[in-house]
Amino acid sequence: MLPLFGDENRRKINLGGSSSVSTLSAITGQAKARRVERTEQKRRNDSAIQIQAWWRGVSAIRHAKKDMRRAFERDVNSLTGLRCAVLIGMDEVVLGKWSQTIVAKGEGSLFAHAVGPDQSSWLVLVRQICVLLMRSVAASPQSPNAMAHLKIMTMLLSADVVSRNLGPQGRDIAADILRYVLKRRFYALLSEALRSIPVTAAKTSPELPLLVPLLTVAFSTFAQTTDTYADSLMALAANILTIPLLPNRLPIPSLTHLSSRLPLASFSLLALPTDSLSISGKIHLIANLMAFTPPRYAVLPAAALTAYCTLLVSLLDALPANALEGNSPQSSSTIAGAAADIDSDDEDSRPTVSIVSSFTNPNPPPQLPTLDARTLKRLATLVTPAHLASLLMVTQKHPDATRSAVFRLILALEGIWPGKRSAMLGAIVVGGGGTSVIKELWRGSVRRANAASILREFMRPSDEANPSIPPLLFLADLYTHALLTMGDDEFFGTSAHSQSASAPRNPMTLDELVVFSRLLLDVAFGLYQGPLDADGDTNMSGVTGPKGVRYTWEEVREKVTKCLVAIHARDSRRSFTPKDHWLVSTQIDLLSFVEAALFEERQISDARAVTTRQIARLAPRLGILHNIPFSIPFSTRVQVFRSFILSDSMARQRNSTEDVYHGGRYQITVRRESIAQDGFDRLRDADLKGRIGITFIDKFGEEEAGIDGGGVFKEFFTSLCKEVFDTDRGLWLANKKNELYPNPHSYATEPHSLNWYRFIGRIIGKAMYEGILVDIAFAGFFLAKWLSKQSFLDDLASLDPELYNGLIFLKHYAGNPEDLSLNFTVAVEDFGVTKTVDLIPNGSNIAVTKDNRLQYIYLVSHYRLNKQIKLQSEAFFEGLSEIIDGKWLKMFNQQELQILIGGTDSPVDLDDLQGHTQYGGTFDPNHATIISFWRVVHSFDQEQRKALLRFVTSCSRPPLLGFKELMPNFAIRDAGSDELRLPTSSTCVNLLKLPRYQSEKVLRAKLLQAITANAGFDLS
Repeated sequence: MLPLFGDENRRKINLGGSSSVSTLSAITGQAKARRVERTEQKRRNDSAIQIQAWWRGVSAIRHAKKDMRRAFERDVNSLTGLRCAVLIGMDEVVLGKWSQTIVAKGEGSLFAHAVGPDQSSWLVLVRQICVLLMRSVAASPQSPNAMAHLKIMTMLLSADVVSRNLGPQGRDIAADILRYVLKRRFYALLSEALRSIPVTAAKTSPELPLLVPLLTVAFSTFAQTTDTYADSLMALAANILTIPLLPNRLPIPSLTHLSSRLPLASFSLLALPTDSLSISGKIHLIANLMAFTPPRYAVLPAAALTAYCTLLVSLLDALPANALEGNSPQSSSTIAGAAADIDSDDEDSRPTVSIVSSFTNPNPPPQLPTLDARTLKRLATLVTPAHLASLLMVTQKHPDATRSAVFRLILALEGIWPGKRSAMLGAIVVGGGGTSVIKELWRGSVRRANAASILREFMRPSDEANPSIPPLLFLADLYTHALLTMGDDEFFGTSAHSQSASAPRNPMTLDELVVFSRLLLDVAFGLYQGPLDADGDTNMSGVTGPKGVRYTWEEVREKVTKCLVAIHARDSRRSFTPKDHWLVSTQIDLLSFVEAALFEERQISDARAVTTRQIARLAPRLGILHNIPFSIPFSTRVQVFRSFILSDSMARQRNSTEDVYHGGRYQITVRRESIAQDGFDRLRDADLKGRIGITFIDKFGEEEAGIDGGGVFKEFFTSLCKEVFDTDRGLWLANKKNELYPNPHSYATEPHSLNWYRFIGRIIGKAMYEGILVDIAFAGFFLAKWLSKQSFLDDLASLDPELYNGLIFLKHYAGNPEDLSLNFTVAVEDFGVTKTVDLIPNGSNIAVTKDNRLQYIYLVSHYRLNKQIKLQSEAFFEGLSEIIDGKWLKMFNQQELQILIGGTDSPVDLDDLQGHTQYGGTFDPNHATIISFWRVVHSFDQEQRKALLRFVTSCSRPPLLGFKELMPNFAIRDAGSDELRLPTSSTCVNLLKLPRYQSEKVLRAKLLQAITANAGFDLS
């Protein structure tokens, strides 16, 4: 049915509202689209306008250039032609034609418009054309037009040429043109040109003779006092002297020209920001300076030489270590290299402290450039004896500032070339006037140094470099190296050699060494103590180091410590310092120091194996005890040592779960006739830190009666030590002082012998762990190995006096050492057969000369003292370290270690002994026999007192911390009334069995007879 009124056109109303919203959204979207379309259309129109404008401009420029080129072609030589060439710009055809035309017509053609009304226009145009020509040469230095370009530039920039054509004003005009091009990368463009010419074309390139004079034209044009001169010098250094193989790129005449005109005498004006140079740029700048500067050392002014050394120092300190050695392997064929290799054999051969990386750097090392062999050879001259000698020679006539700069340079060379450090120092000590250098360093710089100012720089770094730090470090390095081959006779000035005017002497007096060593001690002690981080640890890793040197504060501390320890070692052998010189007791509270050290030991005891450097960082008190222990009183260190052992024992008891212990004791049986072998068989794998129970088997195979309360073990231990250290067994030899050291013969290195050394090390460790004194004296050089220290020339006197005297003779020999027909070998006798051993590769073919004799002396000493007993020592230390932590031993020096083992060699304190004596039987302190006994003993001399002590305890030396530490205590027991009997003793329990003598005279006679002849000696 059709609608009656045609309501199909009626507006439909949706009461829900959704249709209205949809319509509104559609309208909004359409409006937005139209707006975007309009914006896009406008952007296209604007772009079209810009393109059309650009195209019109390009077309206009092309037309203009065509017009200018036509005008240029009509009159190349005119001012209009010059103007057209400048406006056309970098068009090689136009520039080439202009240059060729001017060169063909001569100088007059170039300067024709430089006078008259066109002078100002000409000057503006030639400045611009000069820059264009330089850019063209830089882009293609071997192009056909380059020669003409360079000739034009030579005319315009040469004051002589310009003056010849323009008269007196010519010099100012040339300076104005040069000043203009200098501001527009003149030296950078010259550098590009030089780098573009291959090194192989140096001899034949016709451009180089014209290019090279431009390098130095500024220094003949401007006065030395002007800023332009200084800026040119800096640009020359940054752009030209950083070119790889610069001397090799130049023909001989050009090289001579450049070398003679380099303004080296003006180096004091050079303020080159070395941070702006790449690693490669720094290296090549050093190499090129080494090609041009050393021949002129003698004529350089003091200020220039100082600036030159300062520049080298800043360059070297900004380079990574070994950067100057390139990617080629280090040669080990030299004597110095061989010495360094041998040093590494024993540097830390002990297994007690594992060697791990001290500080892991999360950042990878910078990529070093690959260096040409010719560059490496030139760089190597830095550390040659000849170069070092020439540097030191010029310091003789220059003021303190220059000498200080030279010393800083040598110190920087040590840091950048660690592999050459020993050779460098040796060259200075031997042939570079080492004595005078050490004297100059001390008297000219270090003597005025103040430990407080150095430590202030450490605690609160400033922008100003402390001038005393570099000479202090260099002196420490140099004097430490000098001590390596300086005998005690030379050190103290007591030998006949030292009285000769020509013989080497200790460059520092003993009085000076007292002051110097105290300075080193104060600096080292301060560096070990701080600064502290938030956790209270010494935070050395975050402190880069003092200004003016490349070393970190840790490395500074190590250098200072090394020299300090070397001087202290001499004082330990023969004291020359005042009482308490080495102590810092007044600077710290010893009680709190000990408590802190014990806490630090507990903190790191569970940590992974650490190095001495890490200990110094994580535990500053232990760092002091391990590195400069002599700064703390010996008695305090012994207390710390015993506390470490007590703490270890308690921790072990808490953690022990082994079944081998029965009643807290490891029980073994030992035959009286075979104490050493049975001890070796039954204890080689036992835990010697625990209690050991001993049951003796007599000669009839029966067990001896009695319960081991500690005395039987001491008896066993005393007898065991007496056997294993018997030199007739072949494991040990004794020097003339009856001090023991491992037998160097080959059979002592066999596996069975090494097992014995390992066992003996465990036995000595047990003695130290239990506090049992052993009447054994070890040679000092062997004790030094307990502390991971090497032995040097002066230690050889105690081992082989004849060899020592021979080496001293060689050291002071005034003639030619080659006349002695020595080479780098050593003769070794084994089972009556003598064989020759090379000290270095091919040593039999290397003669000992004046220059290398100190190296020979060092290597011979090192071989005899270290290499020959390396395996034996390592086995001994392996066993020792199972019982005694190697870190604990570092608290002592060789002499103190001997005291730990065998007691002090000090006089017997009878009052202390009497105050800690126990009595048995009818005896008490007031018994008549006891009163007579002490009256008799007090009348004894020291030797008789020591004999008594040995008679009762088996050791003639008093305990370290007094007789209160003797375990068990010294005791006297009633042995009956038979006055015909001699006194006897039970050394296992430190007991004297004394008959009741009625007469003091009889008591004295019987006691002396017993202690001097061991009559009545009883181990039961």
